[in-house]
Amino acid sequence: MPKFNANLTLMFNEVDFLDRFAAARATGFKGVEFLFPYDFEAGELAARLQDNDLVQVLHNLPPGDWDAGERGTAILPDRKEEFRVGIDKAIEYATRLGTPQLNCLAGIAPPNADPAQLKDTFVENLAYAAEKLKAEGIKLLIEAINTRDIPGFYLNHTKQAADIIAETGSDNLFIQYDVYHMQIMEGDLAPTIETWLDQISHIQISDTPGRHEPGTGEINYPFLFDHIDRLGYRGWIGCEYRPAGRTEEGLGWLTPYL
Repeated sequence: MPKFNANLTLMFNEVDFLDRFAAARATGFKGVEFLFPYDFEAGELAARLQDNDLVQVLHNLPPGDWDAGERGTAILPDRKEEFRVGIDKAIEYATRLGTPQLNCLAGIAPPNADPAQLKDTFVENLAYAAEKLKAEGIKLLIEAINTRDIPGFYLNHTKQAADIIAETGSDNLFIQYDVYHMQIMEGDLAPTIETWLDQISHIQISDTPGRHEPGTGEINYPFLFDHIDRLGYRGWIGCEYRPAGRTEEGLGWLTPYL
């Protein structure tokens, strides 16, 4: 049976962030993820995890200037040093929090950038990061994101992610498969997950349109969950959606799985 974790960046937003750990545990979740931990002391986050008997499933590498609209620096040739400093910072947090995997956001392609240079930079940065994380026992993930929500985002398709992984030659680089983004960009969810299952280390879910909880849109989640289960997927499934109302009121879909 799939195991689900709560994305605290989007869910339980009726309460302050640090109080969302207890809210997640109270509703039956055993794991959590969020975009970034870097605005908080690692010790405070670790205490919240321990107090609520929660696994920190995932967080992202530093993304650059998020408030200014940046969504990763891994493809940017002039930001390599910043990217490498960010890896060290992410490892520090992941080690304190017991996070087994970190996601790398590729970034938004600058206007008129050379596609070959962007790709070469991405591959070089990922190969470096994957080895650094491997030494710490941490997996590195990359995620394809739709261009409707983030216009210009570099990584948009599952096969593109798999091809990038192959180019790095790393055995410590995997796919974070987001069902919402891939429904928008390519559809054909069940066969795609089956094709790339051995490279998928984390799955995220939300329905479309709206990016709300499963059952509010067009995706047949009961079928998809059964399919993922039959394939033998044993990783976490992150609930990365914006609740249509209060978080607790929208959790009926999850009852059979907790």
